Amino acid sequence: MPSWIDESLYPDCEPPQSLEAAADRIEFLARLCSAWDFGILPREETIREVRKEEWREAVDACRLLTSSSYALLRQWHQLPPVPYLGDAPSYIRDDPNLEHV
Repeated sequence: MPSWIDESLYPDCEPPQSLEAAADRIEFLARLCSAWDFGILPREETIREVRKEEWREAVDACRLLTSSSYALLRQWHQLPPVPYLGDAPSYIRDDPNLEHV
């Protein structure tokens, strides 16, 4: 298994040995972004991997619209923004500088 596949993202099943199929990549991205949004930072090698061009199609297909981490992945892949359906925390929602973050 490549070192960039974080086994902790698969607490409910055995982690995959590779991520060649589009569906496997999409599931990995959903797990990665969900953990990241929860405050579990990805490994540096994982970030390097998912920023590669060959991940662009999977990033576009993932459509995890409630994830701020997913929005960042879309930016890294120069994909058009999609609607963000998640909540902004109340302590920053009315911050005039939020649009600059």
